[in-house]
Parts: sequence; structure tokens; C-alpha cells
Amino acid sequence: MRQQTLSIIIPAYNEANTIFTLLEKVYYTRLVHGIRKELVIVNDCSKDNTEEEIQRFTRTYPDCNAIYHKQPHNQGKGAAIRAGIQMITGDWTIIQDADLEYDPEDYNPLLEWMIKHDGKVIYGSRFLNKANKHSYQSFYFGGRLLSFVTNILYRQHLTDEPTCYKMFDTELLRSIPLQSTGFEFCPEITAKVCRRGYKITELPIRYYPRSIEEGKKINWKDGLIAIWVLVRIRFANKRSLE
Repeated sequence: MRQQTLSIIIPAYNEANTIFTLLEKVYYTRLVHGIRKELVIVNDCSKDNTEEEIQRFTRTYPDCNAIYHKQPHNQGKGAAIRAGIQMITGDWTIIQDADLEYDPEDYNPLLEWMIKHDGKVIYGSRFLNKANKHSYQSFYFGGRLLSFVTNILYRQHLTDEPTCYKMFDTELLRSIPLQSTGFEFCPEITAKVCRRGYKITELPIRYYPRSIEEGKKINWKDGLIAIWVLVRIRFANKRSLE
């Protein structure tokens, strides 16, 4: 019987302080049912020592099933994820930020749900876990607002649309034409999955927020762009989304 695989796309830009530890956490996470991991690490032309830290990881763990790709120039998170999608070979795919805000052990409940329900998409919600803390009120309410807008436009029941932990059936993910280059990847993929008619299930996950001083990059302008993307795709001609 063929061993099933989870592909983990890890976009990284100037994450030298955290990426080695993050990759170790992913490496040591044991997946349910003997599912293997495929790490697809995409360096978005970092200006710090991110590349050196990735290379240190691959030297330290040569048995890790990891693919490394460096973008020709800095293009943004969405472009890095799109590059990663071209390389994945797993049955399922999840997005993993290169910081330490999310816990890779949470892959397992998401995988369990996908297997049990023959699922196509599931999100990990930071807001469903009441033990989680949030670094800034603006990020908390911004996430709530994006979820509310998504629910109104697409008749979903999401609590955390901008979550990093979005897991997809790989065939579905690869079939969706994506155009985003920056943080608008999240609303674009959400909107296009919704336009395909899928209801998105959520499960609670752990969350360890970092501050702007620690390297958090997203800001309020990205929130406005996200709302525009959600609205634009909701009213776009269906043919233009194929």
C-alpha cells in the first residue's frame, strides 16, 4: 500500500532567528497513520541569514524529505506559496509560516478530519481555542472582521479566515488558479475555494503570537487589500476564476 504524504509549504522571508527551530519542530512532529512529510521550503530572497539557517538544517537532518527553492527576487508570500505549489507531490498540503506562532503538532487533528471525512479543505482556527492569547487588539479584531466579511459574502461559518493553517487536498489546491503575490494569498484561496462550492470546516489550534519587534510583517493595509480581494472574487465572472 502506498504511503500517504503531507506536503508542508514553508515560505520564508528574513526569518533567520526562527526558521531553524521551526524546521526542527516540523521534522520531529510524527504524523498519524504513518503519514510521511514533504517539506517544501521557499526562501523569498531573504536579506538576512535565512538561507544559511535552512542549509544548516538540511545538513543537520540529511534524512529529512525536504525541497529547497530560492526565489530569483523578493516577490511576497503569495508568490512564494505559488512557487511551492508547483513542487508538492503529497496527498494533502498545509501552509506553515517560518516563525513560531503555530504548533506543527496541530497538523494531526486536521489530518484526522481530512481522512475521516474524505475532506478537501479544513482550517485551523486560533479563535476556537479559548486558551490562546493575541498580541494586538488590532490583529484580533482584524481577523474577526475578515471572517465576518467572508461569512456574509460566501455563506460560511468561519471564525478565523486569515489563519495560516489551511490544509487542502493537493489535487484541489493545484486546480485553483492563483494570482496573489503577497499576503492576499489567504483571502484569494478562501474566496476561490468558496466559489467552488466547498464549505470550510474549522478545528481549534494553538497560537503563540509574536510582536512587530519580533518580526511580524502583516499590517492594516493588508487587511484592506484582503477585504477587497474577498469582494472582487465574490462578484467576478465565474469563467474568470477557472
